Amino acid sequence: MQLTRLELYNRVCERPLSKIAPELGISGSVPAAICKRYQVPYPGSGYWTRKSLGLPADLQLLPEASDELIELTSSIPKPRQKRSAKEGSVRKTRPAAKPHRPARHPLLFGVEAHMRKTRDVKQGEFLRPYKRILPDLISSEPVLVRALSIASDLYLALDEKGYRVQIAPAADGLDRIRINEQEVERKDRKYGQYHSGSIWAPDRPTVLYVDTVPIGLAIAEMTERVPMRYFNGEYHREDSRLIRSAKPWQLTHSWTNEQDMPCGRLRVIAYSPKKGVDWSVSWQETEQEALGALIPKIVETLKAAKSTLQRLMDAEDVAAAKRKKEREEEWERYLKQEDARKAAQALADSQQQLADIIARWGRAMTVERFFLDAEERLRTTDDEDRRKRLEERLALARAMMESVDPLEFIESWRAPKERYQAKFG
Repeated sequence: MQLTRLELYNRVCERPLSKIAPELGISGSVPAAICKRYQVPYPGSGYWTRKSLGLPADLQLLPEASDELIELTSSIPKPRQKRSAKEGSVRKTRPAAKPHRPARHPLLFGVEAHMRKTRDVKQGEFLRPYKRILPDLISSEPVLVRALSIASDLYLALDEKGYRVQIAPAADGLDRIRINEQEVERKDRKYGQYHSGSIWAPDRPTVLYVDTVPIGLAIAEMTERVPMRYFNGEYHREDSRLIRSAKPWQLTHSWTNEQDMPCGRLRVIAYSPKKGVDWSVSWQETEQEALGALIPKIVETLKAAKSTLQRLMDAEDVAAAKRKKEREEEWERYLKQEDARKAAQALADSQQQLADIIARWGRAMTVERFFLDAEERLRTTDDEDRRKRLEERLALARAMMESVDPLEFIESWRAPKERYQAKFG
């Protein structure tokens, strides 16, 4: 097919390139290349969308150039060559290529940099990164790279089995257990100079899901109890190069104690992150066996733990429902007791107020009788000046006293139901 530049320009102005290509018998990407070659402007991204919405859409005018004919060659797909039966059988028997395994698990991308951005720590102590939403990985600086490598191998091995590893979402309500960092568990703890040093821990646990069963996963460097010597204002391991190279006179005013310090060996802890479910298992490397060699065993153990954990979780759900019901019943009993107490208090307050009103009215009636008697006596007084003076004083005294109308007294009284309306019968 042959077209002039003007004909091609008119076509691209009327319809999108994707719709013109089939009409010209060419593939979808060819019209744009032809337009560029022969300097034919065509609508760019968003042109047809703006035009369909009735918005202004400008298109560059066709520049002047030689109006030569453009030859369009139809792109006819090549027929597929038929394979012989022998080639087909060879292709079928070829083993499938194994999927590419990434060098590091996606959950650990960028973690090393965050772990190294740490608060001040003493030499040999655990890193304490500022970021709190990180994989559950605890280590000192010398062991960090190896700990990340083991964590990646473990996470990838779990992913290959279909058990996704992730940081637990906040909405799931999963909790991280307290990790015991001691290689040999002891009754006391002596980590840090004052035996109260804090070890960093993430805000949310790292979990894997065996189907729908969550399992918490932590990798921690363990501690060992070693003698530490106070020298030049800091504690150093007794077997460190600095202490071994010091002169005897330099150690005259130094002393030693024991502390739990990172030992370079790692432990994997799997546990139930669900509240109320007490289940955990751990694997730790020794000088004879590295932790990486235990990864297949760890994966199989976690796979087999699904039924046990599901049973414990179901039992906890039943126990939690029972506890919730007991709390609700206890709360209802409390509300009933409070309701009865408030109703009784309202009755007692009303009775007391009524008694006080009657007592006040009785005192007011005593005063009223006094005024009546005084007025009666005043009428029999012969001295006119004295009677007028006393009448004025009686009027002033009466103005100071409250009413003796019992209806006014009873109007201020509040009945028990006005004080509190009982909610329970």
